[in-house]
Amino acid sequence: MEQQIETGSRKLLRRLRDSLAEDSAGQARLDHVTNIISEEMQSEVCSIYLFLDSDTLELCASKGLKKDAVHKTRMRLGEGLVGRVARDGIVVNEADAPSAKGFRFMPETGEEMFSSFCGVPIQRLGDRLGVLVVQSREARAFSEDEVYALEVVAMVLAEMTELGAFVGEGEALRALHTRPMQFHGQIGQEGVAEGHVYLHEPRVVVTNPVADDPEKEIERLREGVDRLRVSVDDMLESVGKDAVDKDHVEVLEAYRLFANSRSWMKRMEDDIAAGLSAEAAVEKEQSTARRRLGRSPDAYLRERLQDLDDLSNRLLRILTGQGGDPAAVPDDAVLVARNIGPAELLDYGRGRLNGIVLEQGSVGSHAAIIARAWVIPLIVHAGRDITLEALNGDHIMIDGDQGLVHLRPDESVITAFRDKAAMRAKAQERYADLRELPAESRDGIQVSLQMNAGLIAELPSLKGSGAEGVGLFRTELQFLARSSMPQRAELAGIYSRVLDSADGKRVVFRTLDIGSDKMLPYMKREDEPNPALGWRAIRVALDRTGVMRMQLQALIRAANGRPLTIMFPFIAQLEEFTAARQHVLDEIERERKLGHALPEKLEIGAMLETPSLAFAPRKLFEVADFISIGGNDLKQFFFAADRENERVRKRYDTLNVSYLSFIEHITRRCDETGTPVSFCGEDAGRPVDAMCFAAMGLRSLSMRPASIGPVKHLLRRVDLSEAREVIDRARESGDQSVRGHVMEWLQTVGT
Repeated sequence: MEQQIETGSRKLLRRLRDSLAEDSAGQARLDHVTNIISEEMQSEVCSIYLFLDSDTLELCASKGLKKDAVHKTRMRLGEGLVGRVARDGIVVNEADAPSAKGFRFMPETGEEMFSSFCGVPIQRLGDRLGVLVVQSREARAFSEDEVYALEVVAMVLAEMTELGAFVGEGEALRALHTRPMQFHGQIGQEGVAEGHVYLHEPRVVVTNPVADDPEKEIERLREGVDRLRVSVDDMLESVGKDAVDKDHVEVLEAYRLFANSRSWMKRMEDDIAAGLSAEAAVEKEQSTARRRLGRSPDAYLRERLQDLDDLSNRLLRILTGQGGDPAAVPDDAVLVARNIGPAELLDYGRGRLNGIVLEQGSVGSHAAIIARAWVIPLIVHAGRDITLEALNGDHIMIDGDQGLVHLRPDESVITAFRDKAAMRAKAQERYADLRELPAESRDGIQVSLQMNAGLIAELPSLKGSGAEGVGLFRTELQFLARSSMPQRAELAGIYSRVLDSADGKRVVFRTLDIGSDKMLPYMKREDEPNPALGWRAIRVALDRTGVMRMQLQALIRAANGRPLTIMFPFIAQLEEFTAARQHVLDEIERERKLGHALPEKLEIGAMLETPSLAFAPRKLFEVADFISIGGNDLKQFFFAADRENERVRKRYDTLNVSYLSFIEHITRRCDETGTPVSFCGEDAGRPVDAMCFAAMGLRSLSMRPASIGPVKHLLRRVDLSEAREVIDRARESGDQSVRGHVMEWLQTVGT
């Protein structure tokens, strides 16, 4: 019986392949396919429904239903049994369909005479394409073998739909990956960019879903799996077994378990026996696993699905020879990826990408930090389907100011987009003229504008932007972009080159800020319910003093007698700062005893990112050489609004009366002790917000280099004492935010 089913499956697939190879129009080919399936499955009805859009299915071909219903019958996702198959990605097999829950009667199809119903999803690795349905008059459930045969057929139809085999009549028959599409995500880095898609992990195109020689395909599969196993073993060997790489080793051990899974191998061999090629068999099992585990509430199972996904993709690339190569990136590339780590992104190199679009990611991710360093627009959380929809070479436009991605844009979008890009370029030319001028308001108040950085490659922007120094140099990137802990000498060399590049201008080195969404790949991940409020930054440093001491030694040696400025992140109370400060002094004494050169001038400061520090004892402000307000974290903790959560973060304005009053409180506390205070973060780079901070008493702002020109332009055109009066009146009015009042005032003064 099993041999008969296998033979029947292969015969059906061969007939489908031959039909698809014929030189015929899309609709004729689709009609022929339904006839073949109906004959081979011995069912009175075979129908194919394809997605018209993301929420609507259209009957595109049928053998057995009324011809007039084709391209007229439509249903919403989840509507009727067909909509249920499409929505949930499951098989629906009903002996008495009219009595089944959710059944929707469509009189125009003439289906009232058919009792049994079996629908299977047509999908490719989560990309929903449609539904394949067979029906018969006899009230019976289709057998497991029949359902399996339909799933195999649906797999082939998915591959052929992907290749555009059914392009023809009807909107729903338009090939995927040809329509203009728009995605809306979160802004990781402002700016506009145009270019062509370069997929970080390009989807593998299976051009041979059906195979005639099962033995040959099984041999190809086994050879591919052998190569996969060797590659995993090689990765394990290169990682090593030392303690810092323990987590990495555990991940690769899980990979090896999957790669050596007999059940996984057997299922793929069974698929090949049914008529699929080796590649199609891998994809079928990958899709089945996604359907089975993707909706699981168990986080562990979902993580294992990611492991299986990665292994399956590796195996597909081995079998097809397809894959991405950073060396082959086109000149105008826009990188599109599900997510990407710092090391992978840095492999592409500065200047080789016009922009980045991530399906996942976060505004505080490593990729976002690097995108800001490279001054290229970045969109994160762009939508779960963009990596499925985009193909290498697709025309793409990114509007980082609005969080929009235009994939394969039409002419109207292209024209509007290019007009906006031209206006931005003209504005940048105007800001360049201000480069050597001070950020001095009309009433004579000077504000120091500094830049944020995290890579040596950013330092040329110090002169080009007109920044007076580096108000924040993030040191974590040198740790994040590696698979093992960097050595002290290596770090000292990096920090020395940073100081060299700054050419005497002040550089504020923030010590290692890890935890929350910035986990070292070689550090054991802590399972915390709320990582943003957990074991991170200075808390990690004070618990793991070895790493902090090593970094401090590297900084002191890098200074080599030059001025050195060190800042500790995420200080929440006085004791944390005094303990961290003492570590610096201890290392200074150690270096003195070793006879090494000591910094000509040493500044030790604290980053104020938690509201608690604003109310710390006066001694904190007396002991600290400076305070830097970390606006990104402070704002989310002040409003209890996660900055990664679009639903809540946009509700809270930086120019909220309560927040501005809090900033004023901090500046007054610092003024009482003569402690220099600055504001560092995204909001400092927004001209109107920056002007309001200056009006509240802040005299130093640190931002990304591209923001310095626009901020300086506005500051030089306003009277800050007048701005303060406007803010005070707005606060007295009882309004929640001063933004409206400030914008009205700016219009009257002609900025």
